[in-house]
Amino acid sequence: MPEPPAERPVLKYLAGQLTSATDQVVVEEPLEIRLVHGGEEQTVAVTMRTPGADHELAMGFLYAEGAIRNTAEILSLSRWQEGGVEAPNVLRVELRSGFAAMRSLSRHTFTSSACGVCGTGSIERLAVRATPALWTRPPLAAEVIGNLPAQLRREQPLFAATGGIHAAGLFTADGECLAVREDVGRHNAVDKLIGWALAQDLLPLTDHLLAVSSRAGFEIVQKAALAGVPVVCAVSAPTSLAIEVAESFGITLAGFVRGERFNLYSVPERVNSGGRALDSPA
Repeated sequence: MPEPPAERPVLKYLAGQLTSATDQVVVEEPLEIRLVHGGEEQTVAVTMRTPGADHELAMGFLYAEGAIRNTAEILSLSRWQEGGVEAPNVLRVELRSGFAAMRSLSRHTFTSSACGVCGTGSIERLAVRATPALWTRPPLAAEVIGNLPAQLRREQPLFAATGGIHAAGLFTADGECLAVREDVGRHNAVDKLIGWALAQDLLPLTDHLLAVSSRAGFEIVQKAALAGVPVVCAVSAPTSLAIEVAESFGITLAGFVRGERFNLYSVPERVNSGGRALDSPA
């Protein structure tokens, strides 16, 4: 479970009056991921995140960066300890490949909760590892897409408490919610979700939907492509590069999903509206 919100004193302004109160705010702390081999350790990433599901976050990160293909390649995953005391913000990962996996990692530096893998790859580089997403079901009912934000919101306890956190949810073609993960970083939420799916041996995620409570940027659609997700739905706008990635890998990308309204930016033929599949844009 994510770490509970922190309480902080606040001054609330309303109608010209200042009132002292206590507010709940989402926790944001760094997580350092270290590779371990023999007696050596090397840091491969430091990311700001919401504590909770850290092992899933680490697995999802390593998978998305090409360092692992399955959980069998992880020999151990544990908290760093000193004098019998755990360091809650440091994870030690021992891989069968040792430090050789570092050649696959594209970020060996600090990343904030906002940037994700921004600027660390291109569609050409992504094509080396990702294949077109598969959809084997009949066209998707438009109502399934429209209902995703409300379903996602019902599974966001931290957002309900703080209003300051993102979420990513995995759904079946019938709209059944399989898992939801929250984090201050939208990319972290997706990494946690993919880490969960990896642990459940669900990859590639053929015939699944990914819903995010944010805009659909390059890093979101990139991770979806690597995990084999054929449909990505965002409550806010997509970026131009996200649309290009979705088009390149056969991903249906929906943006501004708000109940009965949404925009389709790629592969619209997967969606059925009023009893007929939607045509591709001219």
